[in-house]
Amino acid sequence: MPQPTEIPLHGQDPSTLLAQMARFADDDARWREGRTWSLVYHVDDAHAELLKQAYQLFASTNGLNPFAFKSLKRMEAEVVAMTAQMLKGDGAVVGTMTSGGTESILLAVKAARDRARRRRPWLRRPEMVVPATIHAAFDKAAHYFGVKIRRVAVTRDYRADVAAMRRAIGRRTVLVAASAPQYPHGVIDPIEELGELAAARGIPFHVDACIGGFMLPWLERLGRALPPWDFRVRGVTSISADAHKYGYAAKGASVILYRDMEHLKHQFFVETDWCGGIYASPTIPGTRPGGSIAAAWAAMRTLGQDGYQRLAAQALQCSDTLIRGIGAIEGLAVVGKPQSTLVAFESCEKGIDIFSVADRLEKRGWLVDRQQHPSSIHCTVTAHHRSIVDRYLADLAECVAFARAHPELRASGNAAMYGMMAKIPARGLVRQSVGKVMERMYRPGGGVPDLTELGSEESDGFVLRAMHRWGERLAGLLK
Repeated sequence: MPQPTEIPLHGQDPSTLLAQMARFADDDARWREGRTWSLVYHVDDAHAELLKQAYQLFASTNGLNPFAFKSLKRMEAEVVAMTAQMLKGDGAVVGTMTSGGTESILLAVKAARDRARRRRPWLRRPEMVVPATIHAAFDKAAHYFGVKIRRVAVTRDYRADVAAMRRAIGRRTVLVAASAPQYPHGVIDPIEELGELAAARGIPFHVDACIGGFMLPWLERLGRALPPWDFRVRGVTSISADAHKYGYAAKGASVILYRDMEHLKHQFFVETDWCGGIYASPTIPGTRPGGSIAAAWAAMRTLGQDGYQRLAAQALQCSDTLIRGIGAIEGLAVVGKPQSTLVAFESCEKGIDIFSVADRLEKRGWLVDRQQHPSSIHCTVTAHHRSIVDRYLADLAECVAFARAHPELRASGNAAMYGMMAKIPARGLVRQSVGKVMERMYRPGGGVPDLTELGSEESDGFVLRAMHRWGERLAGLLK
């Protein structure tokens, strides 16, 4: 169906329109069936209906003005307080809700930069020190806010290298950050040691617990031995935790917490000279959708501590099943030693290309998340995956056997593209290619392209083909 280019002359019938919208989702990922290992955190249909109703109650409200919508301010304050208590904060811990983990991370970097500017106005080129496995949102924050990012190589177990980070800290450092856990391999950085380091230097230390904040506390209660990582650690000054991940809230809900107001105040933006009046904003957006605040509050209140612990136990059981199943498939190995419910696995057999396996899994209806350094497949495990994990492992074993029997697959489909993109040392070329794909998607009439079928006249296709040629020439050197 061609995309409309103007608002219809006459309004459409609501029931017809809703039916049309439902059909739009026919080609979407099959998340209700558990076929996605990321993006969606689903409890059950009853919980989804609760979120929808809570969101609808406040869908037209606006968190921009807490004086007009005291209900939203109350729910936001309670979400912040409940999250702070879960992460072992005391009564001084403060924070706000945000639209997601990226915004929470952006604000943590912005607050650290502005705090440093206030204390050291002569500082012109601020820097932050992070492990190489930190989320790409920190790179986005560095780009947006003019903070140089110093990525430090991790140890062989994929955890932050404390000694290397100590050496990277200098007089321009305004923030140290680490993960609990880091997303690619599910391991927790040495937060306690880094906290001591940051405290000794008087530098803010942010813990990115966007994906772990609503999971790790319950795993600890279940008896899993985890290293200290939250506000119990001296030196931790801020933590981000996403309610719309393992908090099972509606999309658009994260929490950014600070140990005290001395840090949070640098997150705020205030303009007093605008002719439209005084403008004050606690987060990046102006208008703040009330629905996501209300749905997060409803999720936390209806699930309760016992509900979160139950879901964590189910996700952990499923994750353990997945890890054991992967270990039983010849030619595969789990990457690192996961400490949460995030699992990545790679090929440990020369004849098996992991991206060829990914292509075969997608042909069977699975949404597959591919990673690089090392080349691997990533799974974010939830309680919802209990009913399908055995089917996934069976499909995975068959796909591995097929990839072993058909090594030529690595030169076709997405396997070739991802394989070359992971190996090409000229990362600027990869960036140019991805940028061209983005341009194609967002130009007038654009859509989601099939990366394996880019036309010969497309510049992004040219770049991808050039990458293939370069990769073939360099493959022997880069193995």
